[in-house]
Amino acid sequence: MAGADRSKPLTPTGGSPSGSVADFISKVKALGDVAPGEGRGRLLFALDATMSRQPTWDLACSLQGEMFKAVGGVGLDVQLLYFRGIGECRASKWVGDASKLQQLMTAIAVRGGQTQISKVFSHARAEHSKRKINAVVYVGDAMEEEVDRLVQKAGELGLLGCPVFVFQEGRDASAERAFKEFARVSKGAYARFDTNAPKELAALLRAVAAYAAGGRKSLQLEGTATAKLLLEQLK
Repeated sequence: MAGADRSKPLTPTGGSPSGSVADFISKVKALGDVAPGEGRGRLLFALDATMSRQPTWDLACSLQGEMFKAVGGVGLDVQLLYFRGIGECRASKWVGDASKLQQLMTAIAVRGGQTQISKVFSHARAEHSKRKINAVVYVGDAMEEEVDRLVQKAGELGLLGCPVFVFQEGRDASAERAFKEFARVSKGAYARFDTNAPKELAALLRAVAAYAAGGRKSLQLEGTATAKLLLEQLK
C-alpha cells in the first residue's frame, strides 16, 4: 500500500538543480546498473502514514501515481509498504500495473502513531533475501526510534546492494540527520521537498524508479531533464 510527501524546493525557479538535487544525483552516480539477466527490476516504496503527513497526503498520492505511470512499461515491479497507528505496518503484493498501484495508494488514510522505520528496513532485508530489490524509496517527515540501530540496518542493506533513497517532508532537524545517514550508509541518496516543488519531486521519483527498472537503459527511456542529468553523471 502507499502514501506521501513535503519540504523545501528541490529545484529553484530557473531550472538549474538546487544543492539537494545535485547532491542526490551525485550519490546515485556511484551505483551500478541492474545486471542483465536479473529480470524485472524491483522497487520497495515505503511510506510514513502517520497523522503528521495529513496536510500533503493527497498531493503525494498524486505524484507517486505519476511516477508509477511513467515507468509502467519498463519492467518494474513495486511493492508499497506503509506504517501508521499503533504498530500497524502493512505491505502490498509486488505489482507491475500502475493502475493497481494507484488504487492501493488511494485506499490508505493517515492515522496517529509513531514511526516504524525499523520494520521498513527489516522488511526490505527479508524481501531482498527472497529476490533482489534494486532500490528502496522511503518518504517521511519524522524519526522517533533509536538512530544507531536504524543506521546499522540501513548499512546492512547497503552491503547487500540495496540502496535507500530517502525523501524528507518538512524540516525536522533530527529526522534530517538520521535520514542523511540512512542514505549514506546504504549507498543511496537523500533529498528534501515541499508542496512548492511537486514537478521536481515527481521527476526525481520517476528517475529513481526508472533506474531501479533497468539502470542506464531505463533512464534513457524516461527521457526527462532529471533523467538526462542523471545519465550524464552515470557515465
